[in-house]
Amino acid sequence: MNDRRGLLIILSSPSGAGKSTLAKRLRVWDPELDFSVSATTRAPRKGEIDGADYHFMEESAFKGMVTDGEMLEHAHVFGNFYGSPKGPVEKTIDAGRDVLFDIDWQGSQQIDNSTLGAHTLSIFLLPPSITELRNRLEKRGQDDPEIIARRMEKSWDEISHWGGYDFV
Repeated sequence: MNDRRGLLIILSSPSGAGKSTLAKRLRVWDPELDFSVSATTRAPRKGEIDGADYHFMEESAFKGMVTDGEMLEHAHVFGNFYGSPKGPVEKTIDAGRDVLFDIDWQGSQQIDNSTLGAHTLSIFLLPPSITELRNRLEKRGQDDPEIIARRMEKSWDEISHWGGYDFV
């Protein structure tokens, strides 16, 4: 039996700042690090795998999990719901393993205010510049110009929350 309780490591940033890339690199660097696979109501993007990249679900099922207290954190972002199922996270940290989260500032605050808040380490990633952030969003080719504009507008609000993190 392991006497150590796992740590919840939270990575947050605006879309395109590099949190998903950093999360992948951390998981290669430390294969013992578990990754919290978020649930979402959005459709899979090309190449995404259900259960590995996200748990893709219907909105009614997602809302049911929220109502039943089965989400550690959740948010409505750009017309879709995102959240972290609580059960797998609790099981992992109770086994003494750390869990990595790739979530926004809203989710980070919800986890900080939860019963697991004492077990978190939060990191906010700033983009190299706003111009580079826009370039990254355009180059990845996943969103139309209207969505990119909305992501850029939202990035200012997200960046304003950097002070609530343990590390920047």
